[in-house]
Amino acid sequence: MGWIASFSYIAYSIGAVICALAAIWIGRKGDSLRADRTPAVVALALTANWCFAAASFEPGRPIVELTEIARNLAWLFMLFRLFANDGRDETLRLVRPAVFALGFVEVLQFVLLLIARRYAVTPELTALTFETAALFRVMVSVGALVLLHNLYAGAAASSRQILRWNAAALAGMWAFDLNYFTIGYITGALPGELAALRGVAAALVAVPFALGFNSRSPDLEFRPSRAVTFRFLSLLVIGGYLGLMLGLARWLDMLTGDLARMTQVGLIITASALALIWLPSDRLRGWLRVTAIKHLFKHRYEYRNEWIRFTDTIGTTGFDNISLQERTVKALADITDSPSGILLVPDEDGSFELAANWRWSNAEIPARAAPASLGVILESSELIIAFDEVRDGVDHRGEQAAVPDWMRNDPRAWAAVPLLHFDRLVGLVILSRPLIERRLDWEDFDLLSVVGRQLASYLAEQAGQAALLEAGRFDEFNRRMAFVMHDIKNLSSQMSLLLRNAEKHADKPEFRKDMLVTLRSSADKLNTLLARLGRYGPPGTEKARQFDLAETARQAVERLGKVHPVAVLRTEPVAVEGNPDALDQALVHLIQNAIDASDANSSVMLEVYSDGVSGKATVIDNGRGMSPQFLRNGLFKPFVSSKPGGFGIGAFEARELIRSMGGRLDVESREGLGTRFTISLPLKSATTIIGRSQSAEGNEVA
Repeated sequence: MGWIASFSYIAYSIGAVICALAAIWIGRKGDSLRADRTPAVVALALTANWCFAAASFEPGRPIVELTEIARNLAWLFMLFRLFANDGRDETLRLVRPAVFALGFVEVLQFVLLLIARRYAVTPELTALTFETAALFRVMVSVGALVLLHNLYAGAAASSRQILRWNAAALAGMWAFDLNYFTIGYITGALPGELAALRGVAAALVAVPFALGFNSRSPDLEFRPSRAVTFRFLSLLVIGGYLGLMLGLARWLDMLTGDLARMTQVGLIITASALALIWLPSDRLRGWLRVTAIKHLFKHRYEYRNEWIRFTDTIGTTGFDNISLQERTVKALADITDSPSGILLVPDEDGSFELAANWRWSNAEIPARAAPASLGVILESSELIIAFDEVRDGVDHRGEQAAVPDWMRNDPRAWAAVPLLHFDRLVGLVILSRPLIERRLDWEDFDLLSVVGRQLASYLAEQAGQAALLEAGRFDEFNRRMAFVMHDIKNLSSQMSLLLRNAEKHADKPEFRKDMLVTLRSSADKLNTLLARLGRYGPPGTEKARQFDLAETARQAVERLGKVHPVAVLRTEPVAVEGNPDALDQALVHLIQNAIDASDANSSVMLEVYSDGVSGKATVIDNGRGMSPQFLRNGLFKPFVSSKPGGFGIGAFEARELIRSMGGRLDVESREGLGTRFTISLPLKSATTIIGRSQSAEGNEVA
């Protein structure tokens, strides 16, 4: 046991020096406005005196016991003076009886010390005196901790800023004494190892206690590194696990024979398997992170690290070269530790469609993922939707009626973050549920709102650059087309002039007849080409007329069905308004694209029907399909094609031709399953009814 005596001497010597230095520092540098500065100096000085006595004499000597009694009484008086920091005499009046009672119990240690020295002549009396003294010390420690808790819990916010360091130091001191004397009371003797550590404990208490008297102590905060804290907790969990396994192994040593060996081997295998499965898991790391943030930090997020990670995610594509839309989802998901997410963007009608999918597996998302009414709510309120609240029936801004059923029914959907750019909604990110369940709080809302606006600016900038690039390509295309049209006009003029001259000067009637037929045919073709080129101008330049949608579709099928199987699943006469030539051209584009995407023996299907408001022509194929990214960013973009050597103008031209007739073109596609294009044109009857109602309204106004 010689090493314990040596360590005890060193520990108490260090405690004496540090406590003395702390007392001197408070006396010279401490906050002079605090009324408890002098009691603090006295308490630290008496603690240093007790450490000096414990280092100089053997444990149990009267001088050591007397200096410890003086130390404890000084700290109780210091606790009493801490209650005066709120400036209210009423507080001191209420606390004074409790402090005096604790002081009286501590003074009884003098009596017990006298009894132990003079009257404890038998082992039974000696044990009874020791147990009583230990019990009194436990009572004082418990009472002091209760008073300290009431002091800090009942203090105002400003007082807590002053008391926190002193309260933390005193709590550590009395908690150590409570455990020390409790063990002594239970075992009948004070533990020598813990007795040697009391000097170190005194030194550790003196440092934060002295910091509490700094004039700048209200501004001092404990700000541990989140990474270091997380790693410390991880090591603590691992250490506790290994300690438990070690304890079980030691306990099994009491068994004998083959049973003991088999049990120990089984324990080792089980412990190793649990460690390999449990310790590296994402759920455990998430639980440690949430626990550390909840109990050790003022804020959930370390904003500097979050901003650096956000910038890296958006600014670099990484090894997989994912798109900006997917990086947008990942940037938000990293903040909330969400394992996946999707990006929805508004289409021309304001309803939402899928634009990016980041690790959201088995996504059964409809073509129109959310109604336009949801976008109106999010755009006006910048509301971040917590889907758990939606499922509980909470309604903040009327979003209950606008949230689609698939979002409610999918348990992965956790939060919806709107992306606003100059108060205009450019996207909506749906985040999946984190591995560790928690509720969104004010800090989540604030950070996600700010990051959402930043991401919206990036998406808007990308869209602007794409529009500029597209406009530049169109300028080049228009410039070249202007030369083509100029040349064609010249050719047409020359041929018309030749025709007039031939009519006037040809000698042979037969020759003249053949020449006239040929020239007229050429001139008609050139004029038709010019009219078609002019169709790319403002819509509505050609007068709409009534025609049968089914007949136009049948003619297109007859032409293209000769080179590839085209099956008509359903057809019925449908009278629509528009330009049959333009519709024929659009249908040819769509059917040809379906043929190019299908296998040689896979039929392209066509349906023509009416829904009562508009005529529908649907082109269906079972080909390769298209990704959501290409549907959003490439399908209707000129000069962007998924086919090798394609010009990327067919789908765009088909949509523009249909729009020029007042219709619309919708598309649904899944990779590996196929594509469905649906043409919608206004019915003749519906157009007539609408025109009559508008005329009636105009007459009423007039």
